[in-house]
Amino acid sequence: MIWTAGFRTAVISPYEQLQFSEPRGFVDQTVRQVLHMAGGGEAFRLRLTNRYGRTPLAIQAATVAVGHRQAVLSFDGAEHCVIPAGEECFSDPVDLPVAAGTDLVVSLYLPERTGLATHSHRPAEVARIADGNHVTSPVLPWTEQVEARYYISGVDVPAPQDTVIAAAFGDSWFEGVGTTTSANHRSVDFLNRRLKRGWVVNQGIAGNRLLRDGVGEHALARFDRDVLSIPALTHVLVHFGINDLGLPGVLGEPPTTASALIEGFSALAGRAHRAGLKILAATIGPFAGAGPGISTPEGLATRREVNDWIRTTDAFDSVVDVARTVADPHAPDHIHPALDSGDGMHLNDKGAEAMADAVNLDDLAL
Repeated sequence: MIWTAGFRTAVISPYEQLQFSEPRGFVDQTVRQVLHMAGGGEAFRLRLTNRYGRTPLAIQAATVAVGHRQAVLSFDGAEHCVIPAGEECFSDPVDLPVAAGTDLVVSLYLPERTGLATHSHRPAEVARIADGNHVTSPVLPWTEQVEARYYISGVDVPAPQDTVIAAAFGDSWFEGVGTTTSANHRSVDFLNRRLKRGWVVNQGIAGNRLLRDGVGEHALARFDRDVLSIPALTHVLVHFGINDLGLPGVLGEPPTTASALIEGFSALAGRAHRAGLKILAATIGPFAGAGPGISTPEGLATRREVNDWIRTTDAFDSVVDVARTVADPHAPDHIHPALDSGDGMHLNDKGAEAMADAVNLDDLAL
């Protein structure tokens, strides 16, 4: 048995300009968060992060609940910890079995002013925030609800060495923007329901780009931390490109060229193969319905050119043709109306399921 990721979430700097949730901090508050497990095991440990913090993060008390069972988290035997700025820590192992598809409910009490929080900004799940220490309370008193995840970057579980462990490394089409909040209808969730021997952990960041920083460090910069650091990893799925093509028009940047995207995808493939991983590449999804600024004739033409390359190159072990799967057959630069979340750029629940169904499970085998 080895420790590997049973849940992961990519985190971003609160100091970057975000498109969605506003960065925030806490003082004398309990933050309660739901983590939907991709994989399970006979025990687990929590990974907490202060990667982008500028001051030490004090956690005075923490609990985790699995169904009606609750455990107090400890850190090197103590029921509290301080995580230095820029660092991460693990909890001690919790001897509670947890199954794939189970929700862990984690409560953190933050007694001191935290400064802006390292967080995931569009996880398709809410954090509940209450004043005071309520980590052991079955129900929080009146709470604020925010779609974000704070200070948690992963949950590790022990798994057999022959388990398939994949990372879904990409943008909002993995993180779940457009799907029903708190329903676990992200494309990665649907894919995990199809898998029998292994699981996929979600390292999508809404707004993330392959080539340029913005909402999180760009893919080539975060690949080592968010992919290669996962223990016992065997595969990586990638979906990037929409933000590389759509955001320059909004931000006043030069357009991204097909050659630059191809070079970036080739670099990812090379790094994955050097690490002994199989890499599955998704074609860039349609986004013509996103409207002026994001959707431009030049960007859509580049998308078609890069997708033709993805479909025909031997750089990847396999291709997931997401673009054709979710496109409107009468207007293939657009998402099919039945699969569109309503913004012309993101998939709804049915679209996320279709994206997951496009993956050939034989390509996620050892």
